[in-house]
Amino acid sequence: MRFRLDTEQRDFAGSLRALLAAADTPAVIREWSRGEHTSGRALWGRLGTAGVFGLAVPEEYGGEGLRPVELALAFVELGRHAVPGPLVETVAASVLLGAVPGPAKRFLPGIAAGETLATVTVAEHGYGYALDGDAADVRLAATPEGLRLSPGAGAVRRSLDPARRLTPLAPVGELLSTEPPWEQALAWARLAAAAQALGVGLALLDTTVAYVGQRTQFGVPVGSFQAVKHRLADVKIALEFARPLVSGAAVTMAPADVAAAKLAACEAAYASARAALQLHGAIGYTEEYDLSLWLTRARALRGAWGTPEECRRVVLDCPRPRAGGG
Repeated sequence: MRFRLDTEQRDFAGSLRALLAAADTPAVIREWSRGEHTSGRALWGRLGTAGVFGLAVPEEYGGEGLRPVELALAFVELGRHAVPGPLVETVAASVLLGAVPGPAKRFLPGIAAGETLATVTVAEHGYGYALDGDAADVRLAATPEGLRLSPGAGAVRRSLDPARRLTPLAPVGELLSTEPPWEQALAWARLAAAAQALGVGLALLDTTVAYVGQRTQFGVPVGSFQAVKHRLADVKIALEFARPLVSGAAVTMAPADVAAAKLAACEAAYASARAALQLHGAIGYTEEYDLSLWLTRARALRGAWGTPEECRRVVLDCPRPRAGGG
């Protein structure tokens, strides 16, 4: 399978890259980590205008239709710039709300415009923890009875990534559907997480390559050392192997393909984070240094919407065609 973007897709990715490069996302991330959402919501509004959040919303509700390939392109750029907020969760919510009948669809135009933030949690046995429930306008809880619109969030809990703020949602509230399309939403969420992780990994690699080219030891750049070259080459190979898996998953949207993409992209991003931390030395451990914002995001995405073990299980359990075509 060959993946070649058309002109419209390349222009879309390029415009997002330019928009985010001018957005000073490190400052936005730090404000979001403190519970200050003004600059983050303003950025979400600009992304909504660019069409990012409409890529999982039907056209009749102000979206672009279900366009997973373009969604993957967009989330690579969102990951490359570590945009904060319930990005993946808003995608999952869009898929859920777009498929359930009734008045639940009232939230979709706001989501497509970037004006409405949504989050989702699984609350099978009591409270479930949702990402950025304090900032979200729509809070969905998947309960044994079905999909519910949770009325509010509890006290915020910090996570490994300071910008990923967790809040408990009660499994109560308006019942939107007794049979929500959870597997479909999970596939879209895993694709978005995989693409986001790929972008995080690429950004970490670029930052580290630039850093080792400037930092010197024994009068020469650290990047000239053979061991450093090999370490970064391994990271580059892992990221480039993950890239076509993400593209392929966006084309097929098969659960096993999406799980494989999530596994490969998140493991590659995690390897990129480990290499970045080691090669930056002590400065990489400091919260004040912007590198930390990408390091913690890579680690958090690794376990979000499917741990490596869960994704491997999905891939291994997928039926394979028998030899000989029989």
